[in-house]
Amino acid sequence: METRIYLATAQGVNIVSGSGEDWRGETRLPGKHVQCVAASASQPKNVYCGTFGDGVFRSDDGGAAWSSCGIANENVMSLALSEDAVYAGTEPSAMFRSADNGENWRRLPTFLNLPSAPEWSFPPRPETHHVRYILPDLHVHRRLHVAIEAGALLRSDDGGQTWRDRVPGGPRDTHTLAMHPSALARLYSAAGDGYFESVDGGDAWRRIHDGLAHRYCWSLAVSLASPDTVLVTASRSAREAHGKNTANSFVYRRANDEPWCEVRNGLPESQKRRIAVVSASTVEPDVFYLSSEGEVYRSADGGVEWRQLPVNWPKDSQPAHALNIAIVETSTSEE
Repeated sequence: METRIYLATAQGVNIVSGSGEDWRGETRLPGKHVQCVAASASQPKNVYCGTFGDGVFRSDDGGAAWSSCGIANENVMSLALSEDAVYAGTEPSAMFRSADNGENWRRLPTFLNLPSAPEWSFPPRPETHHVRYILPDLHVHRRLHVAIEAGALLRSDDGGQTWRDRVPGGPRDTHTLAMHPSALARLYSAAGDGYFESVDGGDAWRRIHDGLAHRYCWSLAVSLASPDTVLVTASRSAREAHGKNTANSFVYRRANDEPWCEVRNGLPESQKRRIAVVSASTVEPDVFYLSSEGEVYRSADGGVEWRQLPVNWPKDSQPAHALNIAIVETSTSEE
């Protein structure tokens, strides 16, 4: 089996592929400010990325070649794939849907008329806000969960035709959302205002902070083996999470309703490290991947211990800090 890891960076798409001790790195779309990546196990060769200012790009060959595929000149901050559509979220906040693999896009009805909309604001650029994350529900057809940075976590039960506003007690600054295929209606949120979970599809939420010393949460992943094993990356503040000179970030693990525990074994020191992105394997139980500052790490025991992948980068490609991550795993026969 080969694993292909797509990393969105401010210098292009970094692709790390391989298995065992043989890992290769390459950079595609150099010079593009890539904000997000999306890939699907059902169509492993089809990959999408969203750029700040240049719209959406698609690859039909696993990332070797890319072409612009619509909503050009848009600041595309988030992408998601469902069974029958591709969704894109932009800055300023808007949602687009394509039913033909990105060939044509339709702007979905606005959610800017929701009661909470006047309060939405992205602090570094306070005159705007954007769609940070899109999660098609794994269990309810046509349901979408959409995170606005910053201000609201929205839900649509009809594919984006109508929207439900944020609920009291829910996260206001979600950065990453997740579900698990075996946990009906359970949602996980890594947010700037903490870590949250819902067990009723987002109708009600609870903060889970026991043991979580750093509560600006960025990326999260749930183990394929168990919906009760969760990793989250965190920092004290946005400044320490993303500032090159002030960076100080951490990784936490929670299992079986126990308190959060900081993970360190095999990972670099937290000082001078911008906040990491993390993803769970879709085929290997308890396998996770993590990337920070251009390095990539793998855990085979549910996130307890890690090792850095020995990635061979050609001279014309340079590893860069990742903003988003997507993983595709294929058997040799599918390559």
